[in-house]
Amino acid sequence: MTRPPLSRPTPGAAWAARNPPARRSGAASSAFSTGRRHPGGVGTAPIVVHPPSPTGGRRVTVRGEILGLAHRDEDVVEFLRRAGLPEAEDLLDDPAWVTWRGSRPHRYEAA
Repeated sequence: MTRPPLSRPTPGAAWAARNPPARRSGAASSAFSTGRRHPGGVGTAPIVVHPPSPTGGRRVTVRGEILGLAHRDEDVVEFLRRAGLPEAEDLLDDPAWVTWRGSRPHRYEAA
């Protein structure tokens, strides 16, 4: 299914277009590194920061693929950088890109 591009350029798309990715497998590794633009719209954020776990930290997924367990914003940014989105810190508060589930954004304490 082809998704329509955003009306404005996304921070990671320009960088990805100038820096072709190394061959990687998995949905998250190719989710941003291909230069695709996020389509926007309500409920379509490709990045999900899940509710805090009982022991602390929040699972981070991109389009359904688990990237890791984050204990702070810097962990989320690093996971997204590894997935091909180098300017992720600018997107953490953008609901078109990131959905924070189960707790307030930027909170990683145990549930």
